[in-house]
Amino acid sequence: MTATHALLVALGGAVGAPARLLVGHWLRTRWSAVPPAGTLAVNVGGSLLLGLLVGGGAGPGWLTLLGTGFCGAFTTFSTLALEVWEAVEDGRRAEAAAVVGLSLVLGLGAAALGYALAS
Repeated sequence: MTATHALLVALGGAVGAPARLLVGHWLRTRWSAVPPAGTLAVNVGGSLLLGLLVGGGAGPGWLTLLGTGFCGAFTTFSTLALEVWEAVEDGRRAEAAAVVGLSLVLGLGAAALGYALAS
């Protein structure tokens, strides 16, 4: 790892983190979406972008900037875990299971779609 790699990750993350915040805010204010919708949207969108990058043969610099930096900050496993835990604690076990299932199926599907589209 070099200073250039660290800078690329930081730059990508500096754009990805606020983008994630804006997507969640937009979904809540525009469509009155509940929190798992924003988390699902960014995780699926980030998976699609990463699939496009890898499938399209993006070079190491682009993968570092957009894959590790942007997608790493844009997507969020920790928020998904917290939202699922809160749903279980509130007795909404079916919702928790649906969020986990949708996250896995749609995330993997989006990554595969991105890869296929870019290949």
